[in-house]
Amino acid sequence: MTPATTSPPTPILATKHLAGVAVPDTPLVTAALEFARQHSTDYTYNHLIRSLLFGFIISDKLPQTQTRDREAHAIAAILHDLGFPLGHPPHTAVLSSDKRFEVDGANAARDFLKREADPQSWDKHRLQLVWDAIALHTIGSVIFHKEPECQACSYGIWADFQGPDRLPGGVLTWEEYHRVAKEYPRLGLMKGVKENMLHLCKTKPETTYDNTVGEWGDRYLQGEGYSREGKLTQYLLETCDLDDKEPPQ
Repeated sequence: MTPATTSPPTPILATKHLAGVAVPDTPLVTAALEFARQHSTDYTYNHLIRSLLFGFIISDKLPQTQTRDREAHAIAAILHDLGFPLGHPPHTAVLSSDKRFEVDGANAARDFLKREADPQSWDKHRLQLVWDAIALHTIGSVIFHKEPECQACSYGIWADFQGPDRLPGGVLTWEEYHRVAKEYPRLGLMKGVKENMLHLCKTKPETTYDNTVGEWGDRYLQGEGYSREGKLTQYLLETCDLDDKEPPQ
């Protein structure tokens, strides 16, 4: 997919290899890894690293993502699930009581960059790339039409949930997948995802009604007080009666 805009080229970065995959080795990437580790369960942290590595494997093969801002891609991938509620230290400042988990993660990543990054290097555009990559990563019909950095981040995330056989074009082989998963094992990720999704449905349900998190509540929390009845966007639009109201004379 070709995005509407392309980011300007970035300087060549120092690299390091994780599970045989070359990724940026900058102080900011190191700080992001440490920040993610402090706010994640073991299974979430390994998911973040696998998403980073799969994203680099895939995006280095695709013409539309080869010239991406590699540091922005790395930061977004590493921090993309900061909004997962399980794994945070007590009294965390990252989680809100009224925002979607993707927005909590995007806000936390932007705050991290404003705090840790060189403002001369991280202008408004780069900050927005990371925010968008995280905030939209669960919406496939949108994210894969965004900038290369956003696409690249989600390629890796989706690969960790889809696996090589569900990805088109052979962009990730089983050999590549197993090499990464052997070094960063899954540790029951899908059980952990379910626990996080249900926790969100129970603790801040209003953030789940219009998105995929609510699907977990529909399936597993029926009869426990969770319901999206009358809260879906279709219902809100269908009950709009403004067409029948005349402006005051």
